[in-house]
Order: sequence, then C-alpha cells, then structure tokens
Amino acid sequence: MTHPSARLPAALYRAEQVRELDRVAIQVLGIPGYTLMTRAGEAVYRVLRSRWPEAGRITVVCGVGNNAGDGYVVARCARADGLDVRVLEVGDAGRLHGDAATAREDAQKEGVVAGAYQGEARFGADVLVDAVFGTGLDRPVSGAWRDAIHAMNASACPVLAVDIPSGLGADTGAVLGTAVQAQATVSFIGLKQGLFTAEGPAQCGEVLFHDLAVPGQVYESIQPSALRIDLDDGSAWLAPRHRSANKGRFGHVLVVGGAEGYGGAVRMAGEAAARCGAGLVSVATHPASLPVCAARPELMCRGIDAPDGLAPLIEKASVVAVGPGLGQSKWGSEMLTAVLATDLPLVVDADALNLLSRQPGFRDNWVLTPHPGEAARMLDRSPAAIQADRFEAVEQIRVRYGGVVVLKGAGSLVQGTEGPVGLCTQGNPGMASGGTGDILTGVIAALAAQGCDLDTAARQGVCLHARAGDLAAAEGGERGVLATDLLPHLRRLVNPRRRK
Repeated sequence: MTHPSARLPAALYRAEQVRELDRVAIQVLGIPGYTLMTRAGEAVYRVLRSRWPEAGRITVVCGVGNNAGDGYVVARCARADGLDVRVLEVGDAGRLHGDAATAREDAQKEGVVAGAYQGEARFGADVLVDAVFGTGLDRPVSGAWRDAIHAMNASACPVLAVDIPSGLGADTGAVLGTAVQAQATVSFIGLKQGLFTAEGPAQCGEVLFHDLAVPGQVYESIQPSALRIDLDDGSAWLAPRHRSANKGRFGHVLVVGGAEGYGGAVRMAGEAAARCGAGLVSVATHPASLPVCAARPELMCRGIDAPDGLAPLIEKASVVAVGPGLGQSKWGSEMLTAVLATDLPLVVDADALNLLSRQPGFRDNWVLTPHPGEAARMLDRSPAAIQADRFEAVEQIRVRYGGVVVLKGAGSLVQGTEGPVGLCTQGNPGMASGGTGDILTGVIAALAAQGCDLDTAARQGVCLHARAGDLAAAEGGERGVLATDLLPHLRRLVNPRRRK
C-alpha cells in the first residue's frame, strides 16, 4: 500500500460529504469497512515510523467512535513491530461497536494493553497518537475528553492525529472548546475543509493524505465543497510579454486612499500594482499625504481634497482600488461615494469596507477583501462569529454585497460568483503585520487591469501574495516581515522564467 502523501489533492469536503464517500466505498463498491479502517491505521503507523523512527514507546489515546478503531489498528501495528505500546481509553469502551469494536478485539488478541484514561498527566511515551474524536464532533468538548486533550497538549510528547485533531471542527476549522495540537495529521479518503482555515493550520501541523486505495468513481457524484488554490503557472497573464508591448496594453490602476497620516497604505497598494505589471498606476490621496506617495516617482500622484477632483482620474483608469488608508472621515466617505458612482471594476478594502458596512451596496464587478474584523462589521456580527464558520461568512458577504469576496486570514477564502470556494493554504504568521492587506489590494487590482476576470484576479492575487509572503519569511524568519518585503518577490513571481 502507498505511503500517505504530503502532496495534497485540491478537493476539500465537509464532514457529511466524506461520510458519503465512505458509504459509497463500502455499500456501493463493496469494500469492507474494516478493510478501510485497517488501511487507515496502517497509514498512520507508517507516518509515525517515518517521522519518529527512534520512538520506542507509543501511547494511543482512543475515544468511543470509529476514529478509535483506527487508533487500535495503529496500536496493533506498533505491537507487531516490537514497540512498547499501550492504549488509553477515554469514555466507556463498551460503547464501541461494529468495526471499531473488532479493531479493539484484534489489538488485544495481539497483546495490546488497553485501559481507561484516569487523568494521567504524564504519558511515558515518545509519541502520542490522537484517536479520540473524528469528524462527527459538533459540540464543545467537555468532561474527561477535555481533560485528556489538555493533558496531551501539556505533555512534552509529539502528537500524531488520526484524520483530524480531536476537538477541531471538520467543517469550520474552529476549536470546539479545546482541541489537540498535533505535529502531524493524517487525513483519509477526502480532505476536510476545516483542516486548512481558521485554527485548522495551527492545530494540524503537517497534513498528509491517504485515499485508502478507494477507486476514483467514489468521487464522481460528490462535488467538493471547496478547492485548494495555488498559483497557476500556466495562466495566460503570466505568459512572457510580446516584444512590441507598450504600457497601454496592461491597464491603468487608480488607487484611492491615504487620509492625512495614512499615505503609506495607499503608496504600498500603488507600488504592489506596479510591481505586478500594471501599465500605469495613479494614486489619488489627501493633499497632506501627497509627499509620502510622490516619493515613489513611478506613481502618478494627485492630492485630492474634494470628490469632484476624482472624475478626470477615474476617466483614465481601467480598475479602481479604494480603501487603503482611506479613513472614515468626511473626506474618506466622499471619496468612496465618488468611486462607487463609476461602472469600472473595483477592488474594495480596509476603511472602504467599514464605510460600506454602514450603507451596504450590491454590484457584480467588485472584489471585496475583508479581514475578520471588517467582515464582522459587514455582516453585523462579532469577529469571533466570523471565525467560527469562515465558509458561511464568506458566502453571506457575497450574497449580501455581490461580486467576489476574499476573506483574509489563515487559510484565506475566495468566494466567486459560482463554483466551490477557493482556499489558499500558503502564507504565514509573519504576514500578520501592517500593510500586507494594502499590498494584496494592489496585486488584485493589477491582475484585473491586465485582463484577468475578477474571480481569477482574486484567486491568483491571493496566491501570489501568500507565496511572496512565504518567500519573504524564508529569508530571515517570520517575525519582522514588513509588507514591502513582499514587493521584490511579487515581481519575480509574475515573471515565470525568473521563478527558479
């Protein structure tokens, strides 16, 4: 059987869909459930031996569902390999039934010692295997289960999670009260969308995948709920430019923002648009911010103190980005009103979103790029409610406001006008610094100006931005990455021949 792979499929599913994939494999294609359980446990054990080859003492922490069955298979494999292994059972093992009960019986026949978890704070193991909860968890963890998870997290042992870290919402990536913090997670049959957004990346560690050798037809009748997105190396907008090209062929981005004291934000957005290939970039900013913006000579900067001054600039633009450093004063509000009067495609960010939340509008030709706080204002919720189900939030913003929506954060989501939501699995915590959102605004605007439809501009822009952030972090670490550190990497990434 093949080893679980770190090369992950693009398709992501909700827990209910994965259960249906499992049902089709068992009931329609006739693969015994115990066969799939055995393959899953064996796959986890191969990862354990590969990642921790010196480990001699293994503790498997099991719950009372099918996830526990996978854990008993891991224990049986470890026992057969001569390792010192024991199983700690959280909850009444008598509740096990079906394949999970069979897996427990087979493990005990092979000499695996299983006993009730009794509040152990020390596990005496080199590696812990988390097989407490699977994808069916839909309420906060409590009681002995909560205590066991806290103990696992407090131990010095690395943790390998079976299918999903216990306590993590499979559909949302939210922590349900508490959750195992694993160093690695092996997921089966279909990747769960919650592994890759909200708290998912922090709890899962490295995610590996095994399809359990189910035939491809299992997936034919179920459309993924989301798709992992990456930079499309074959996209037409990345093709080398024609030798006779001129700047007029690559669009004109107008960036509107930069209230007094916030000129840096609008300048960064403008620079990002220029570095990503926009033919021309104009900046309309508050007169007090003009010196900051004009210090970048390639940007055509105008100080605007009244909204009617925007008209000639909008007339020349092909895409307008509005919001970086805009502020929520009378000046910012008037600038946004003037921008919204145009039919040009828009990229809307930052305070433009906060202003929009007060008087929601709807249009098809804009990209909205909220972070969770801005999304909360747009939907009149709390940021915690947004993070509790980012997939539902991004869809509700699109329904209420239209266009394409980018919900930023760990595992940024892109909801277009049709098809599954896109999820970017790149990026890093070093990008949690002032100005990186302004850079993204400029990136998306530049791609739209060069002819990308807004859905493509948003998806590819998010991936460009994330990969540039990863390259910047690789140079010296995540802490201390500045937004402008992304700019040279963006330039290389939009020129495919120079990527290596």
